[in-house]
Amino acid sequence: MTRLISEQSAALRLLRELATITLEKFAQDPHKVASAKYNFIVAIEAAIDIGNHLISKNGLRVPEDYADTFRVLTENGLFPHAFGERLANMARFRNRLVHLYWAVDVAQLHQNLCQELGDFDLLRQYLARAIGELE
Repeated sequence: MTRLISEQSAALRLLRELATITLEKFAQDPHKVASAKYNFIVAIEAAIDIGNHLISKNGLRVPEDYADTFRVLTENGLFPHAFGERLANMARFRNRLVHLYWAVDVAQLHQNLCQELGDFDLLRQYLARAIGELE
């Protein structure tokens, strides 16, 4: 799990750098757009993998899909419902990045960079508490 946290942290550092760029400059640079997509995938998949580790280790219900990983954790009191739904949306965003990468709107991607990265910090706080309580 330490490796997942480290990889997620590295991806988030790069995403935070990209979040400082204006939409206009971001949209004009395909390398920055590709980097944002890739690093979002890494950060979100790390969150999903950590969540699935907690689910498995504690014998919780098996998730039906990646978004359901966060619903299972929410059902077991790890997150408030509204935050769990934001995380489920994050997992769906990951699916779009992986399976429909050509259809990802650059403005929406940039908006996620500027507005959603704080959810990873909050997620880390909840998971740290959960690891202490569940394991």
